[in-house]
Amino acid sequence: MSADEQKKAAGYAAAELAENGTVVGLGTGSTAAWFVRALAERRLDIRCVPTSEATAELARSLGLTVIALEDVDEVDLTVDGADEIGPGLALIKGAGAALLREKLVWEASRRCVVIAEAAKEVQALGAMPLPIEVVAFGHKTTARRIARALEPFGPGAVPRLRVKDGAPVRTDGGNLIYDATCGRIEDPAALGRTLKSLTGVVDHGLFLDLADLALVGRPEGVVRLER
Repeated sequence: MSADEQKKAAGYAAAELAENGTVVGLGTGSTAAWFVRALAERRLDIRCVPTSEATAELARSLGLTVIALEDVDEVDLTVDGADEIGPGLALIKGAGAALLREKLVWEASRRCVVIAEAAKEVQALGAMPLPIEVVAFGHKTTARRIARALEPFGPGAVPRLRVKDGAPVRTDGGNLIYDATCGRIEDPAALGRTLKSLTGVVDHGLFLDLADLALVGRPEGVVRLER
């Protein structure tokens, strides 16, 4: 299977986990979009909490019932993609600039399932840049604090403002994204704690101890990975 076929297979496999009468969290990105399409085809009696405006628009266009996270006490199942899947289902997420809303939905969920193609599996996190969401006000000073904080975790891990079409990328909440190429992240938990402690940092793309199951599309089919 091609990479896109692997994504599609993982998304369709995840859709089979949804049940009537439940609240389902919808991830953001190209892989999560396959899950949303597959979920809509099942025509279940469910309510959906999207993690971005783009996902909400897709879900509504397919006839799914969209609600806000504030409208429920708990999400039964959340399915989302990842930029990297490391040991113990530790993840890097945030390439779609929705990491804060994704993490809020993940942490409100009873069960979280990550879906991806085989190329996203890694021996250690860090090959992909780590997204860090920051408040727009004073973001350059925040970036300098981030750079200093990253020094013990790897030389040269300079955060770079994410720009698209000549303008800074804005999240749905109006924040900015800095991407830091950290190299091999030996202690993701320590790095996550350090980043969260910085004034101006809203959140980071390390999703640790959150995924319960991974459905990975490989050339031979979809493989289940348990935490």
